[in-house]
Amino acid sequence: MEALSVFTGTSTPLLMNGSKERIVVIPTYNEIENIETVLRKVMSLEPTFDVLIVDDGSPDGTALKVKQLQDEFGDNRIHLLERKGKLGLGTAYLTAFKYALKKGYQYIFEMDADFSHNPDDLVRLWRACAEEGNDLAIGSRYIQGVNVVNWPMGRVLMSYFAGVYVRFITGMPVMDATAGFKCYRRRVLEAIDLDSIRFVGYAFQIEMKFTSWKYGFKLKEVPIIFTDRTKGVSKMSTKIFKEAFLGVIQLKVDSFFKRYIRESVETFEAIKLEPQQS
Repeated sequence: MEALSVFTGTSTPLLMNGSKERIVVIPTYNEIENIETVLRKVMSLEPTFDVLIVDDGSPDGTALKVKQLQDEFGDNRIHLLERKGKLGLGTAYLTAFKYALKKGYQYIFEMDADFSHNPDDLVRLWRACAEEGNDLAIGSRYIQGVNVVNWPMGRVLMSYFAGVYVRFITGMPVMDATAGFKCYRRRVLEAIDLDSIRFVGYAFQIEMKFTSWKYGFKLKEVPIIFTDRTKGVSKMSTKIFKEAFLGVIQLKVDSFFKRYIRESVETFEAIKLEPQQS
């Protein structure tokens, strides 16, 4: 029965035939200055990580550079989804999650393209899930003090107190609620109705954590050092912050009217494997 995907506690799942292990989702828009370096770094890691680039029609040739690297590393290691126009960070991740689930990946990561997230930390996030039994590992800037480099003080304070605000409104015990450096176990994304996720910016990151927490999944914050980009242009805007501020209240209100019940994979598989009575 090794071909079945069966989760038992904190142990590593038995993989379906032909399934993959780890894939890193990187949304891009005009990241030509960073994309080759970050992809080469991820490709060099042990254990191995595949990558899925979701490019929103970058006019600077980002997607073309990814295709050139596919020729070198293979399109089974570097995957590319091209979209027409800027459709939002949240929709990029949701499209990527569905792609990764369909391909059979067991651990799905979120990471920025600009080296604000250190690719070496992917291994630590994976171990927090695969070896420590967590369902969602969050690369946290604030779980051990404030670990942010090259941000102006005003932005640091805004980001830090955004986390305080989210904890106060939602009750979710996460210090860095807006973090975008994460590792999901497959079963988390399978449990969430991805089509019901509504937000696209900072609020998307909060909504995914909040929904995972409400479903009873085990979250862990892994301390990282966040370094602001040195190349390219930030995509942050006041519209994104406004969405997050109002979105948190909406998330909390909506949660009063929603039941967070997930199917037990263990129970389902046990029923399927149970001998039929004649």
